[in-house]
Amino acid sequence: MESSDFSLSKHRPHWVKNNIQVGLDWISMLHEHCHSSLILSLPDDVFSIVVRFLSPIDVCNLGMCCRNLNAFVASEKIWLTQCGLLGILPHNDLVEWRKGVSSYKALCRFLVSVQPLIGIWVHQNPELGNVVYVMPGFISVVGCRIIPQEVSPLGIEDGSILWASVFEVIGDFNGSATFLLHGREKGIDYVYPGLVKSIEKSCNLLLLEVEPGPQTNLGTLLQIKTSRHRSGMELSRKVCRSNSELSRLQRVNNEAMVPFSKLAYTDRRKLLEVTTSHIRQKVPDTVIEPLFPTLRDDKDNFKNDLVLLWERRSLLSEMFNLGCSQTDYKASSQQEVSSKQLEVVNIRKSLICSRPICNPLPEEDDHAQRIKRKSLGGYLWNRLKQILGRSNLMNGSHSNSKKLTSSSEIRHVRLQEFLKSSDTIRLAIKAPTIKLSSYRAWPNMHDNRFALYKLPLRVPREDQEYAGLWGGTFGWPPGKLSEDKPEKALFFLLLSYEESQGQQLLIATKILEGTHYVLHPNGSAMFIANINESSAEPFPWDTDAYSNPVDIKDAFVGEGIATGYGFRYPGSKPGSLFIFQNGSIAFIWKESRAVLTLKRLNLQELLRKGERIPSLPPVANFSYLTKSYSNVFTAFPSPSNSLSSPR
Repeated sequence: MESSDFSLSKHRPHWVKNNIQVGLDWISMLHEHCHSSLILSLPDDVFSIVVRFLSPIDVCNLGMCCRNLNAFVASEKIWLTQCGLLGILPHNDLVEWRKGVSSYKALCRFLVSVQPLIGIWVHQNPELGNVVYVMPGFISVVGCRIIPQEVSPLGIEDGSILWASVFEVIGDFNGSATFLLHGREKGIDYVYPGLVKSIEKSCNLLLLEVEPGPQTNLGTLLQIKTSRHRSGMELSRKVCRSNSELSRLQRVNNEAMVPFSKLAYTDRRKLLEVTTSHIRQKVPDTVIEPLFPTLRDDKDNFKNDLVLLWERRSLLSEMFNLGCSQTDYKASSQQEVSSKQLEVVNIRKSLICSRPICNPLPEEDDHAQRIKRKSLGGYLWNRLKQILGRSNLMNGSHSNSKKLTSSSEIRHVRLQEFLKSSDTIRLAIKAPTIKLSSYRAWPNMHDNRFALYKLPLRVPREDQEYAGLWGGTFGWPPGKLSEDKPEKALFFLLLSYEESQGQQLLIATKILEGTHYVLHPNGSAMFIANINESSAEPFPWDTDAYSNPVDIKDAFVGEGIATGYGFRYPGSKPGSLFIFQNGSIAFIWKESRAVLTLKRLNLQELLRKGERIPSLPPVANFSYLTKSYSNVFTAFPSPSNSLSSPR
């Protein structure tokens, strides 16, 4: 090997051999003389540039190399840089949030943990639209539901969009996260504290569950379970087990905990409802709002909102032991806010004493059981025929979501077994990553999970410049109202790209509509345009609402959804997609000349100047599972069951 290497080196140019030798000399010097002092000798500004190429985990690992590096990477400047690289908050907001946590490192810890939640989450029900946008609040992230609504004459950007709070995840003084579910019962606003169990980096599912807590006293619990059957000597031996035996029992108990997902749907709903009824905390008027500040352009209101947000955080700290050191803007001094521990409420007894468990049905004789099996079998057979006989949903968007349940999913665990696995339970959310199929960017969902599903929102790029969230109304010019329609239904569409037979298609998937009664289900393609085929159709109007000439950039051939009841697939009609120079787009149906005009949306800005309305009861507020074709979140001034198209 050595002779071969040497023979090859004889044929190398002289300058190459010199450079190799210099490199070897540098490697030798670094190996013999250099260690952490080389990094520590870098100026702070230079080192800040270096760590910009490292993730927060890499920075933590670097600090574990030695004591000097650990002290070096603890710099506030380094962790401020890491917070900024996440792209969640602008610099001014990072500085403001820092006042409520122990350090920028703690702030970075919180931001990294909640970053996967930020985005658009949806559910199939109600069919008008169930859109929850998770955005930064104030040392928190807030889930806001966009209410299906009609747009005032001011339009989307200048009007006030309606929204309701669903939940928030608050960062404590050390960067840990606390979950608060929002809800309203009998005219009173409540928050329901819970655990943030896990948030995976690429999560696409957000689950509301009840989590079994750890056994607080295995010896006492064991004594309660065995006192009826064992003598005092046996009981004493059980209680006086060694610490290693108790640790073993703790591990066995953790492994034996029954997952919430294994329960039947009715048991899961009942468990969530009873749990929330026990842990709810009435919200003082000063804590109800705001959840986030208004836009910085409105300086006076922005400053007032900051004062209210600090007061709200102080009260939440006292209620839920966030351990925060707050800033009193009135006194311009910092003081530590006393907090009280909110313990997990043990509600096993309440659940066991609920009617379905405490009043079991009497045992049935064989004849009654045969009749029951026969009637149950007939019901299942009729139900199966109904499912198989249903018409396909619009564009087949739900054809994959109604699959037969596998035998493993049918085997539900009894509620008693779940309650036996622990002596405490608590509300929790978790955000796992699952294998999720979709049709035209709309996920196929389970109809009995208390869950929200994340939409794959694509970032616009050069070859997909129209991807993203768009909103608008029917009619031209945009914002102009007719005498018979004082307001217009607001539509949210998710635009995405697909390749089909060598053609690039732009698909506009409906995720929200503000009509009185749903026309097309969630996931319907309102229009599909072929980006590779230009349209020769002229735009029907010459001017916009301000009498300015219409400037068309591009036009593409497409098909728009036909008028009709969308749950029986009305088909499609030819049309054209027009791209304006100002960034707006419009799809026009060729025959009817109906026009749907859209603008790209910034939901954060819309919500910051929007109008908050009351939330639903807690469980339904998180995930509304009942099939509905009307607006369940708020009533329209004049409800209507008309199926007429807005076109």
